[in-house]
Formats: sequence, C-alpha cells, structure tokens
Amino acid sequence: MKYSDAVPDVSLENYKRTKIVATVGPSTDSYELVRDLIKEGANGLRLNFSHGTHEEHGQRIIWIRKASKELGKPVAIIQDLQGPKVRLGDFDGVINVLTGQELHFAYNADMEATEHIPTQYDLAKKVKRGERLFLYDGKVRTTITSVKNGVVYARAENDGILIKRKGMNLPDTDFGGDIITTKDKADLVYGSTQDIDYVALSFVQTADDIHDLRRRLKTLGSNAHIISKIETRAATEPANLDAIIQASDAVMIARGDLAVETLAESVPVVQRQIIGLGMRYAKPTIVATQMLASMTEMPDPTRAEVSDVATAVFLGADSVMLSDETASGKYPIEAVKTMKRVIRYTEANMSLKVTYPDYEDHSRQASISKAIISLAGTIQARAIVAETKTGATTLQIASNRPGIPIIAVTSDIRTLQQLSIVYDVKSYLRPVDAQAADKLTKWLATNKVLTKGEIVVTVSGQYPGLAGATDTIKVRVVE
Repeated sequence: MKYSDAVPDVSLENYKRTKIVATVGPSTDSYELVRDLIKEGANGLRLNFSHGTHEEHGQRIIWIRKASKELGKPVAIIQDLQGPKVRLGDFDGVINVLTGQELHFAYNADMEATEHIPTQYDLAKKVKRGERLFLYDGKVRTTITSVKNGVVYARAENDGILIKRKGMNLPDTDFGGDIITTKDKADLVYGSTQDIDYVALSFVQTADDIHDLRRRLKTLGSNAHIISKIETRAATEPANLDAIIQASDAVMIARGDLAVETLAESVPVVQRQIIGLGMRYAKPTIVATQMLASMTEMPDPTRAEVSDVATAVFLGADSVMLSDETASGKYPIEAVKTMKRVIRYTEANMSLKVTYPDYEDHSRQASISKAIISLAGTIQARAIVAETKTGATTLQIASNRPGIPIIAVTSDIRTLQQLSIVYDVKSYLRPVDAQAADKLTKWLATNKVLTKGEIVVTVSGQYPGLAGATDTIKVRVVE
C-alpha cells in the first residue's frame, strides 16, 4: 500500500495545524507502541543518538516506516546527533561543593590517584581563564581561574553537589567549529545508509557549523535536511542566529541547555525570535524540551505545561516536541494524546494572531506564494493544493500562515516525509503528472474530504517534477 492510498480519517476542519514530534526510546521500543505514537498524532519521530546502538535505531526505523505505511500517514524521521555533550566522568559517591572552593578537572582523570575531577571531554583545549563553567545542569556555577598542564581550575560560586556523568555547560567558550565529534561522524555514516529525513545538529554556534555538516552529508550521499538545535549562548547572538536559520533547513529551540547557557528568563524571548525568523525565511521551527515533563511520571500535565504548549501554538511554531515523555516516561501514548488535544483546542479557540516584523522578500517564489494566499483568501477557498518537487513552494506558503489548509502533492517520497512536520501541511505521494494537483483534488472530492461546490486554489508548474518551476495558479470549483 502506498502512503497516498489511504483516505484521510480526519476532516479538514479537525486536522491539527501545529505538528507533533515524539522521541522513540525504551518506553516506546516496540512496533505496537511506535504505531500508537503515529496513530495518536505524532508527525515526526526523533531518534536520540546520545543513547542506543545503531542496531536499536535501525530496528526503530523499520518499525516507523512499516507503521507509517500501514496507517497511510507520512512521518519524518529525525536523527538527533549527540554533539560535544560535555559531561563529568566516572567517580564514586557524591562530591560536596562549597562556595569559594577550588575545583580541578582533567580529561579521563583517575580522581582517587590525582584528586582531579574526571571529564569526558578535554576542556583544557578549549576553555580560558574568566570563562564560566556550569555543572550538573547549572546547579553548581563556577568560574575558570586557570588552565595548566591539561588541568582546568575553577572557583565555585555556590554550594552544591556533583554526581558522576552529569552535564557541564560552557556559555562563554568558543568551540571553534569543533562540534561534530568522532561519535557523530560515525553516526552520520550510519545514518546515510538509513531512511533518515532530518539530521539534528547539537550545540550549533555559527552558520559555519551548518555548512560543515552539509558538506559532510553531501560527501556521504545523504539527502537528509538539517535541523539546527539552538542551545548555546553564541547561537542566540543576533548576527549568528539570523545566519544560522538562513543556513538551516529547520530549527529546534532546545530549551534545556539553552536555559543554562543563557538566562532562563531569556528563553521565551529567544523562542519567539526564532519562530519569527523561521517564518521570515520559510524554515520550520520546533519547540522542544519539558513541554509535558510531568507526564514522564504522572498521567496528567500541569496547568503550566498546558499553557506552554498552547503558547507555542499561539506563537506559530511548526511543531512541538516530546522528549523524555515518550522516550522513557510512564505515559508515552497519553502524552501524545494530551499534546494533540491541547493543540486542537488552542487552534479552534485562538482569538489572537502573533505578528512579527514584516520582511520584504521579492523573490519569484515568495511573490507567487503571497499571490496564492491573497487569491485564496479573497475567494474564500477551502484549501490550497500545491504540486511540489522539493517542498520549497509549500514551505513558502506555510510560512505565511494563511489560515487555509495546505495540501501538498509530490512525486518525491523524501519531500513527502520532510513536509510532515511543517505547519498546516497535509502531503500526498503521486507520480509526476502535469495534472497531479487537479487529479488529487478530484480524488479528495471522491473520498468526501472536499465537498461539491467548495473552491480550491491549485498550484503547479509547466514542467512537472522540475524543482523551482511553480508558475501556474488555478481556481477550481469542486464538482
């Protein structure tokens, strides 16, 4: 069965516009549970390469594609690279830290023999005196006082404890483009042999990091798109942020490390900036981390978490993401159901629309997209049906948040799957055909997704299957 053979079981009125990305892990490690994630609302599934083996991830990819085909619902698979996740190494017990205490760290040190606290990353090659070093996800804050003979010395700014393998953050440290680790390189090679739609790059600092990854993917023969994870202070600097988003195919607001690297109170502001820039440059945005965190242990979310998801919908995010909730939580399917319920209620009852600074894009594609939206709005079209090869036209239309369902038809299965996490897009696979958009419209009418007398705007190109050739707009009355 092909993806497009399945008749939609959700009407256009009830189809959620904001998409859901869920993480597959130990709590969803079976075909039945993966299928349930997709059935209950997940449009993208994330594989966290910080954990698990290649064999485990390979099995999950097989399950995802099998369930996707069975349900007739395209799904995007995201390979999330670990990146230079700086962690403490192994040591026995708990280290008690007092304000003003000097701590010293060394790569893979034997703490019992040297009294140096071990780290899993060689900090001495990157850090400088005066830079901040946060430990245990920011619970212990220190300032680096010196670096000597491979040992990093730091002064504690508050009391606390340290536990082995806990994370370390260095908001002032420049990694100099060295964010793709040896492990990441091996994972990229593996991913290039698998059915991966997106590669998420962790701890991005500048656009050069994106360009580097794109060259690597090209060398490997991979056609996966790149998601930049914004989780460092350097990435949020205005010049860097703008360039990063332009260089990326999509952007993830990774709020966990971002809250440690920057001020926690800055994260909502940065989140809004990124969503606005995503719309400006037609790049999908994903809001991630702790959206329904309490559902890792409890069957219901807190009121604050419900508000957090609703706020992301208000702001215009393309997708909202579940991490531990579906990877290791006790209620993974319930978390997806809850997120979908919040999205649908919010979208059905939104009384406001967030606006962002206008951006004049005079490109041919942007101009055509705005003309399509203007026409569809004027004639009160029921839907926009867009034929696309690469997804670029559909992304441009969606970035303007027209408030009209966008139905994409493509001959490229990778594009079909990549569009799954884009705002308000429902995509279908069809062969290259000069009448692909018209034929899909007829099929939707036959299957009562569209109703006789409704108006749709179809968008296509004179040369079907050719990227960037969109040049034809038609108005059709459903018969």
